[in-house]
Amino acid sequence: MMRYIKLVNFEINRFSKIYISLLLITLVSQFAGVIFVTKSLVNDAREIISTEKLTEAAYIANYGGIDFTHIANTLLFVGPIALSAVALIFYIFLIWYRDWFGKNTFIYRLLMLPTSRLSIYLSKATAIFLMVLGMIAFQIIILPMENALFNSNVPEAFLSMEMSTSTITKFSPILSLIIPNTFTQFLLSYGIGLMILSILFTAIMFERSFRIKGFILGLVYCGIAAVLFLAPVFVMEFGDFYFYPNELFGLLLALGIIVTGSSVWLGSWLLKNRVTV
Repeated sequence: MMRYIKLVNFEINRFSKIYISLLLITLVSQFAGVIFVTKSLVNDAREIISTEKLTEAAYIANYGGIDFTHIANTLLFVGPIALSAVALIFYIFLIWYRDWFGKNTFIYRLLMLPTSRLSIYLSKATAIFLMVLGMIAFQIIILPMENALFNSNVPEAFLSMEMSTSTITKFSPILSLIIPNTFTQFLLSYGIGLMILSILFTAIMFERSFRIKGFILGLVYCGIAAVLFLAPVFVMEFGDFYFYPNELFGLLLALGIIVTGSSVWLGSWLLKNRVTV
C-alpha cells in the first residue's frame, strides 16, 4: 500500500507545476471576468437608461436584471475550465507515453520496481482522478467568492436576484456538468469519467503491447465498451422496450461497474504479461 501511495504522490508531483498553473489561470481569468464583465454590463445598462430616458424600474421591466449567469457563460469564466479539461485529457496519454519517449525512457525503471504492475496502473489512474476532483473542489471554493464580488459590484437596482452557489451551477450548463447538484448525478457523471479513463488506459496498453495492431485493437475495444455501456439506451431507442428512470440508472450503473472492472483487469494483465522492458 505504501508503494502505491508513493507512486500516486510521484505521479502528482510530476504534473504539479502545470496543475498549479491551470489553477492560477482559472483563478485570475474568472475573477477578471467577474470584474470586467460586470462593469461592462452595468455601463451598458446605464447607457441604455440614459439614451432611452428610462427609469431603472422600466429598464428592468424591458431588459431584465443582471445575474451571475451573465458571468458564468462568458469565455473568461468557462475558458479556463475547458483548458483544464483538455489538459487533463491530454495528460491521460502523456502520463504513459512520456515514460516511453522521454529522454531516459523512464518506463524501464518503473516496470522493474519491486512492486505489482497493477499498482503502477492504478497509481496513474488515481493521480488523474484526484487531480480532476481537486480542480472541482477548487472551483467550488472560489465560486462563492466570485459570486460575492459580483453582488458587491452590481447596483441593487440592476440585480435581478442574489443567486446561491447551487442556483448558479443549476443554470450554468458548464458548471452543472462539472458540479452536479445531487449525489446521484455526481456518482453517474464521475463514475462515467472513471470508466472512460480505464477504457483509454486499456487502449493505451493494447497499443504498447502490439504497436500498430494494438492501436487498432484499442479502437475496437473502445467501441465495444461504449456499445456495451450504452446498450440499454440503444434498446430503448431502437427497440420496443422501455425502462423507468430508476431501472435505467441501475442498468447503467451495473454495466459501468462491469466495463470499468473489465478494463482495469485487462489493462493490468496486458501491462504485466505483454508490455516488456
